[in-house]
Amino acid sequence: MRAEEYKISSEKFVLHSAGEQLHDEKLETKPVSYLKDALHRFTKNKASIAAAFIIGILFVFSMIGPIVSPYKVADEDINYAYVLPKNEFFYEHELGFWDGGRQMGVTEATYNLYRGIEQETGRTVIMTEPEVRQEEYMGKAVSYYDFRLDTYNVVGVKFVLLKHHEYVALQEYQDEYNVQVIFPITDPALRPEAEQDKTNANIWYRTKAGAGRKTATVFDENGDFIPIYQPDNGMDEYTSKMYYEGDEKLYNYAEPKDGGMWNVRVDYREYYKYLHHKAGDGIEYPSFLLGTNNAGKDLLICLASGARFSFILSIIVASVNLFVGAIYGSIEGYYGGIIDLIMERIVDIMASIPMMVVITLLKYHLNVSHIVILFVAFFITGWTGMAGRTRMQFYRFKNQEYVLVAKTLGAKDSRIMFKHIFPNAIGTLITSCVLVIPSVIFSETTLSYLGIVNLNTGSLTSVGSLLATGQNFLFTYPHMILYPSIFISLLMLSFNLFGNGLRDAFNPSLRGTDE
Repeated sequence: MRAEEYKISSEKFVLHSAGEQLHDEKLETKPVSYLKDALHRFTKNKASIAAAFIIGILFVFSMIGPIVSPYKVADEDINYAYVLPKNEFFYEHELGFWDGGRQMGVTEATYNLYRGIEQETGRTVIMTEPEVRQEEYMGKAVSYYDFRLDTYNVVGVKFVLLKHHEYVALQEYQDEYNVQVIFPITDPALRPEAEQDKTNANIWYRTKAGAGRKTATVFDENGDFIPIYQPDNGMDEYTSKMYYEGDEKLYNYAEPKDGGMWNVRVDYREYYKYLHHKAGDGIEYPSFLLGTNNAGKDLLICLASGARFSFILSIIVASVNLFVGAIYGSIEGYYGGIIDLIMERIVDIMASIPMMVVITLLKYHLNVSHIVILFVAFFITGWTGMAGRTRMQFYRFKNQEYVLVAKTLGAKDSRIMFKHIFPNAIGTLITSCVLVIPSVIFSETTLSYLGIVNLNTGSLTSVGSLLATGQNFLFTYPHMILYPSIFISLLMLSFNLFGNGLRDAFNPSLRGTDE
């Protein structure tokens, strides 16, 4: 470049008055904190927002469900085992879905049994018009009836053993509320000959032994059922005024048994209401939104209770691991040298112990509950990972200029560690801590599913136990495994997406970027 090209014309120079003061211009935008910037980036990730929303719903369900539900995990009734999910709105509007019904194909004898329950109790058992089909079986034509069955009303009538004062109290209840709970007892001499049907309280009509000792129904000349109620012989002082209005016959309503007990035949739906009326728990007729399991427990309360336990356990484990691991890793990473070498070897030893070995040893050598065993096992094998991440972050930041300045100014080690270095590592640690939660939930579910730990107590259950039980009824009652599977699948997928969004949000290399 030639020398004359360096010359600048005097017109380009503007002289500044000596009396005028110059000031920096005020920033037009406000400073953005680290957390606010992370939140801004997180909200741009739509998948993570949706995942956080789903996690929130599952968390609220697990915490609120056991509180608002009238049922408890300990409540079980084998008579309502395997009933299907029922929503009262769908049931009342006969939408054919989520109404407690299931499609059935049964023989004529079973179909007549359901007809008998329907006629005696006055409630719908056969929900749709049956379709009759003929199939050949051992050279004979057999009729099968296809229809939708109400899994709640099919319970019908049951035999129950009551003490005398309980029998009297039940009589007073039905007289007070003008509802029939006690039905006439059937004549033992006229009960079915087949052993499997002798104790079936729903067979209140005349039968005969059919082919293969199966019970066949006997009808009168009009095609109606023939009752086999036991006539009044004075052995029971109680008579009902509500049964068969206009019928002058009187029947026995209970038969005496040994030990001062009475065998009573009750409409179980009304008897169920009576039992809960006595308990005062606000439950009337049975209705289970997600159905019941093989023990007659409400799946909704079992799933909510199991989910609540999983959330509480995982949050406690993650918090303790963060606290212990952060302190341990901070000391390792800050001091380094021989201290780091010794402490890291301890971490290597603890991290190499399989959790299954820890659980097995604790089960056999500690007489404590499986809840304590789970917590101790997760803690012993879990805090080492958090310590390692903290150690790496301290090695990354401890030689930065602002740390050296703090040392030069005489700051104490504890202040440098937790005031200057630790805040820069908090993003990574928070992300790791959050991702510990689904890991603990999945591990706890797996252990209870395999039966390694048993969390089924009177007032507690787990999602893994529900999955293990439902697996045995996968093809017959799929609802038992469907809802726990949906819960654990949604939870794992949502936490995975949520963790990815959280990791990107707290990534310091993306600070200040819009994308």
